[in-house]
Amino acid sequence: MSDDHRLTLTATDKLALYAAFMPFIKGGALFVATSDHYQLGAVVSMRLSLMQEPVQPVAGKVVWITPSAAEHNRAAGIGVQLNNSDGVLLNKIEKYLAVMPDVDRPTDTL
Repeated sequence: MSDDHRLTLTATDKLALYAAFMPFIKGGALFVATSDHYQLGAVVSMRLSLMQEPVQPVAGKVVWITPSAAEHNRAAGIGVQLNNSDGVLLNKIEKYLAVMPDVDRPTDTL
């Protein structure tokens, strides 16, 4: 497994956050582009930057893997299920995305 300290997700606008967010995963998840190899179920930590907020550490579990050379030119990476038992981060993400107009764009995963 790779050194997960290099995992970073920066969502500088709502479209980037929309593309990375995986609402179909219980508790929410975020897709992080990486060419490093991870196993499903691996516990990882990453640095998350949402909009203009300070960078925050986030822990989670790998629940999705998009390999290199995936169909439809999808970026290689992993989906990290959020490990925030109090739901604060998930609520923050949902609030950012709730004020977005309906978007009919593909995401990084689907």
